[in-house]
Amino acid sequence: MPTTQPLAASQPGPATADELTVAIAEHAAEVATRHVLADIAAERRRQDEKWGEQNHPDGTGGELWTLERDQRIRITDHRFAEGTGTWSDVLAEEFAEAMAEIDPDRLRAELVQVAAVATGWIEAIDRRPL
Repeated sequence: MPTTQPLAASQPGPATADELTVAIAEHAAEVATRHVLADIAAERRRQDEKWGEQNHPDGTGGELWTLERDQRIRITDHRFAEGTGTWSDVLAEEFAEAMAEIDPDRLRAELVQVAAVATGWIEAIDRRPL
């Protein structure tokens, strides 16, 4: 039976069993994220070894990407409202939002969102039973 009594004052950490459960879950999530980010860092090293430092133009913006972004937002909203939304919907929307952006600061923020969604998707795959 779980207890909600505080831990002894001499014990560091969460004060209740519920807080301990949350702390363990948060730690597990952090470990999962670190594992995925290590895989990403290793892939970046392989890319740099193969191609060297890359400094291409962004190639973003324009009416086509603005239309694609708007369509992906509508599709994703619709699918999640129906209960059929998927990781691919979310990632496609985030990617389209990034591709529509021309301001470098906003583009960077959108690409961070793309990377975060991709990381979350990888973590979800890793949680699946083998």
